[in-house]
Amino acid sequence: MNNKIKADQLEIKPVDKVTAAHWKLLLLADSNKNLVQSYLQLGLTFAIYKEAKLAAIMVLQEVSQFKLEIKNISVDPEFENQGIATKLLHYAIQFAKKHHYQQLQIGTGSTSFKQLYLYQKVGFRITDIKSNFFIENYERPIHENGLLLRDMLMLTINI
Repeated sequence: MNNKIKADQLEIKPVDKVTAAHWKLLLLADSNKNLVQSYLQLGLTFAIYKEAKLAAIMVLQEVSQFKLEIKNISVDPEFENQGIATKLLHYAIQFAKKHHYQQLQIGTGSTSFKQLYLYQKVGFRITDIKSNFFIENYERPIHENGLLLRDMLMLTINI
């Protein structure tokens, strides 16, 4: 199966071996290394390159026969605001369609305003709240946009 695409000098391809550069991006999006390690083992990892430089990473994991989840999506700060995350989200949607999933979901912090806007702009809708997820699963409190992060919002798009 060829999961490699090129668009606008961007190249998305599967990651066979996670390197230190990949880890740096993964931990930008999720600081719990144990959680990242667990979904890396169960998921499919894709990286996006711009002019041969690692620009972003995404991990997809099957939740059920009908549902796929984006477990991690992260863009290197050097490449932010260039539409790269949007391209990865569209790639995930196409991947889900191609593999006959009925839904694609993604979770993000309730204080992650930029991500919430992007996911809803692409077509995801809030479908669940995991109360106290970040309090229970992270050693240290996370503050984002001046607020204590407590809850994870799950967003879903029907394929």
